[in-house]
Amino acid sequence: MRKILTALLIGLASAAGAQDAPPPEFELVGGSVKSNQAIAVPALPSADSTGRQIAEVIASDLRATGLFTPLGPNGVPTYSVEEAGNPAYGTWRSAGASALVSGYVETRPDGRITVACYLHDVTAGRELTHQGFAVGAGEWRRAAHKCADMVYSRLSGQQPYLDTRIVYVAETGPKNARVKRIALMDSDGSNHRYLTPGRSTVVTPRFSPRGDKLVYTAYIGRRPRVLLYDVASGSERLLIPGNVITFAPRFSPDGRDVVFSMANGGNTDIYVVSANGGEPRRLTSAPGADTSPSYSPDGRQIIFESDRGGTQQLYVMDAGGSGQKRISFGGGRYASPAWSPRGDMIAFTKIGGAFRIGVMSPSGGGERILTDAWQDEGPSWAPNGQFVMFHRTAQGSGATRLYAVPVGGGQARLLPTPLGGSDPSWSPLQN
Repeated sequence: MRKILTALLIGLASAAGAQDAPPPEFELVGGSVKSNQAIAVPALPSADSTGRQIAEVIASDLRATGLFTPLGPNGVPTYSVEEAGNPAYGTWRSAGASALVSGYVETRPDGRITVACYLHDVTAGRELTHQGFAVGAGEWRRAAHKCADMVYSRLSGQQPYLDTRIVYVAETGPKNARVKRIALMDSDGSNHRYLTPGRSTVVTPRFSPRGDKLVYTAYIGRRPRVLLYDVASGSERLLIPGNVITFAPRFSPDGRDVVFSMANGGNTDIYVVSANGGEPRRLTSAPGADTSPSYSPDGRQIIFESDRGGTQQLYVMDAGGSGQKRISFGGGRYASPAWSPRGDMIAFTKIGGAFRIGVMSPSGGGERILTDAWQDEGPSWAPNGQFVMFHRTAQGSGATRLYAVPVGGGQARLLPTPLGGSDPSWSPLQN
């Protein structure tokens, strides 16, 4: 019975074979698993309700990918610990499942729990991969997200993204008197908490590459100022001391620098400064407003928006400021660019009557619009580059909500938040 334990890789490491090609029973469409593949996710055997709760989170995560139709945990058979690694495949075929997620929960002598997670190809009657997680008893959600990531990665061939966090601006009150607070939550909306009290307006929070720090803009004395925030301690400090106007910050891919906009002498330009402080270095100097900078994942280039040509357009430059060139020529205005973590696309807000989310190549080609609502803006990439999160403003009420849309096409999915939300940022994958 306990031989299953010795077969598992205990810890938060990558699942064995997680990036192998999907099994032949799972049809690929455009490089991803065909939608609506049925996966059985029964309750994991456990001494209490934890196993069912874990299965509920796994099923919810898999449903959110848009690729799978989870069956369970309600309404499907249960099984024993011994059957976790050796299931009765005929039972699950009869249930209509193409795949099965099984496992169990066991309490360890130190009070932590082991969560075992298996993925089976029901049609072929074979195990595809397995993984084990040793976590604190109160951290079972992390294990569930990791298990869902294992399943998603093995069947889609894509990198994981479910065990992540989201930072955003929580909004309450009428649209002409909004109270805005920075909030942090898991990617499924759980473990929600507020990081700022709402005494000043805050916008554009962005994660560091390790996910342990944030940069954001707060209006202090009616002037936008960039602050750096430590997520663990809650401490914060001004990026640039003094009373200068600074905004639109992002970390460099190595986390050492912060690129941002600063208004000085009647012009708004892009600057970069060490995250530890120091003298900022100016990167742009063209007349007009240069803002919303975002690094390429290799740190060699920066995408930004500028009205130097008369309207908001997208420009690319080398990280040192040289080689500035316009890349957007699709008509209308372009704003809030964000470079994909894969390096292959730029997400942006397209303004032309409505506000919509789109993507294009770093050279400006292959422009595609992903959404079609009245006002969608502020794109942020999932760490695997397969989804773009953004905020949508309702016409009339001005209510804002967070959504995510698959880059390959499909319906945008509403993300659960207790209040209205804007300016989202997706964290890197957690360790």
